[in-house]
Amino acid sequence: MAYLAPSEFVTKMVDAGESKIFMSTRDTVIRAYMAGAILSLAAAFAVTVNVQTGVPIVGAALFPVGFCMLYLLGFDLLTGVFVLAPLALIDKRPGVTLGGVLRNWGLVFVGNFLGAFTVAVMMAIVFTFGFSQPPDKVGTVIGHIGEGRTVGYAAHGASGMLTLFIRGVLCNWMVSAGVVGAMISTTVSGKVIAMWMPIMLFFFMTFEHSIVNMFLFPSGLLLGAKFTIMDYLIWNEIPTVIGNLVGGLAFTGLTLYATHIKTAPKRDASRQPASSRLAA
Repeated sequence: MAYLAPSEFVTKMVDAGESKIFMSTRDTVIRAYMAGAILSLAAAFAVTVNVQTGVPIVGAALFPVGFCMLYLLGFDLLTGVFVLAPLALIDKRPGVTLGGVLRNWGLVFVGNFLGAFTVAVMMAIVFTFGFSQPPDKVGTVIGHIGEGRTVGYAAHGASGMLTLFIRGVLCNWMVSAGVVGAMISTTVSGKVIAMWMPIMLFFFMTFEHSIVNMFLFPSGLLLGAKFTIMDYLIWNEIPTVIGNLVGGLAFTGLTLYATHIKTAPKRDASRQPASSRLAA
């Protein structure tokens, strides 16, 4: 399986964060767009499997196929760059600034949302036969998901907001472990196995993933679910994004960096810094 020791893959994490910060705007948005679209297709697939089989663990076991596809193809999710980009700043890589980290996060957010929304529109057309009839069984379920995970949280007030935030934290603790999993092996099979496990866990536990929600909730609105855009933003997307940031960075990025970077191989000082390779 060609397993890499933690000291080796933590250095790869920092290198990856550095390269993403200096990536051109065009490449960053395109890669984020494709990541959002592929993950959304996987979410639609998993919900369809759950509806057709009535066995949620089956959909959860199959959902990671989308995550594996997008990372093997080199695309980026916001939940991943939440973890990787700050490490390059903490490691004091040449030319890396807080502004560069925030720029990367903003571009990836926009790209992910556009990709997810594209698939949401496409799947709404499929679920309603071109908006000519009420949503089918899968479309109805997606609408109920949107209602339950917006107004459902709102009904509990502050306790609901806390629960939403913690679900976001737990989600990216696992998803970021999947991002790291793509780096701990040099073989495709090893990468897939390492990514699969934490992604299956987060999906089955119905933790809150900001990019999956960029598909589920706009889909629900398009399909006539009974919640509003403000419900979606205030009672899901914004707290979920914050929770994803805290969970991924605190429980995966910083813990691995703090405990393994001291023993990591020294970076070749003669290697050209990523800042000098920034595309226009």
